[in-house]
Amino acid sequence: MRIVKEHDVRRKELLDTAEKLFTTKGYNETTINDIREAIGIAKGTFYHYFKSKEEILDAIIDRIIEQDLIRARDIVADPSISPMEKLYRVLLAQRPSSGDSKEEITQSLHEPENAEMHLKTMIRAIESLAPVITEVIEQGIASGDFHTEYPREVVDMLLITGQMLFDEALFQWSPEEQLRRLQAFIQAMELLLGASKGSFDFMYDILMGG
Repeated sequence: MRIVKEHDVRRKELLDTAEKLFTTKGYNETTINDIREAIGIAKGTFYHYFKSKEEILDAIIDRIIEQDLIRARDIVADPSISPMEKLYRVLLAQRPSSGDSKEEITQSLHEPENAEMHLKTMIRAIESLAPVITEVIEQGIASGDFHTEYPREVVDMLLITGQMLFDEALFQWSPEEQLRRLQAFIQAMELLLGASKGSFDFMYDILMGG
């Protein structure tokens, strides 16, 4: 007997199944048939929800990023937190927690077979997070913590540089090399945002897991 499910329930089932297959088998190696056979649905049912494997990947990425953005927006909207503390909390919230699904996905993105998924996730994360962090920087400019005429542009530069430079799938720095690059990155943050020396020492904790 064919089981008919509510639209949102079936869509979530497709996303959950595809996400699991992408992380275990690899995005490039997973086919639409793999996804629908794991659930037990007809090809037409799959295409009712998603036009392609790429579209379901985009939906998975959006779902992951949206969860992070909800936390980030709550932090930014809290008037009791200073701009510097907000920046720390927003960036820290992007790190996956031990044992959660985001940690598993993040680890799988470092596999060669998931290079396309990795790149898409990185770009989407930067595009989504940049406006939120820009709002924090603008609050910091108003409070006198930061001094720059180009808040959004500086945020774009720092996010892109940080994502690339400290991505373990792209560069395998030795601990000493990573520390040197982190020191340079923090100095660049201070200069570009017009912040006092030592303002961003919390980046050691965020990027090196200290």
